[in-house]
Amino acid sequence: MNRRGLCLVLAAPSGAGKTSLSRALLAAEPDLSLSVSVTTRAPRAGEVEGQHYYFITQERFEDMVGQGALLEHATVFGRSYGTPRAPVEAALSQARDILFDIDWQGFRQLKAALPGDVVGVFIKPPSLAALRERLTARGDAPADIARRMDHAEAELAHADEFDFIVENAEFNTALEDLRRILRDSRARRAKP
Repeated sequence: MNRRGLCLVLAAPSGAGKTSLSRALLAAEPDLSLSVSVTTRAPRAGEVEGQHYYFITQERFEDMVGQGALLEHATVFGRSYGTPRAPVEAALSQARDILFDIDWQGFRQLKAALPGDVVGVFIKPPSLAALRERLTARGDAPADIARRMDHAEAELAHADEFDFIVENAEFNTALEDLRRILRDSRARRAKP
C-alpha cells in the first residue's frame, strides 16, 4: 500500500508532559521523525545544530518568511521560530511521517499550509492543580509557575481545535493513545 506521509502535531501547556511523550513516541515509532525548526535564539548547552534546531540570524529568518519558505512561524519572548517548508514537503511525498512540537497557533498555520496532511493532538494535564504540581516538582521558580499557569489556561481554551485530546494522567496510557492515533491516521491515508 502507498500513502502520503503525515504531520503529527503535539501541542500542550508547559508541564503537561509533551516533551517526554514526544521522546517516547519517537523511540517507539522508528518511522516517525522530529521536525527540526529554525530559530533566531542562541544554542543552549548541549543543543546540536540540525538536530535540535537550525540556528539562524533574524535577517535570514525574515528572508525565509518573505520567500514563503516557512510553513509556520512565530516570535516568542523576542526570539523567532519556524518550520522550514522544503524538508517537510519532501518527507510527506516520500511517505515519511513527521512529529511537530509546536503550539496551537503553529498548528493552525501548519494545517492551513498543508490541508489534509496534518493530525493535531492536544496533550492536557488531568487538572490545573496537577499541572501546578508538575511545574513545582520540576523546580520552576514561583514567578515562572504563575506565568506558565496563566499561559496554560489560554492554551487549554484552544484544545477543541485539535483532532484529538489526550489526557496525560498516566504516562504509559497517554503514550499508547498517541501510538493508536498515529496507527489509525496512517491507516486512513493508505491507498490500495
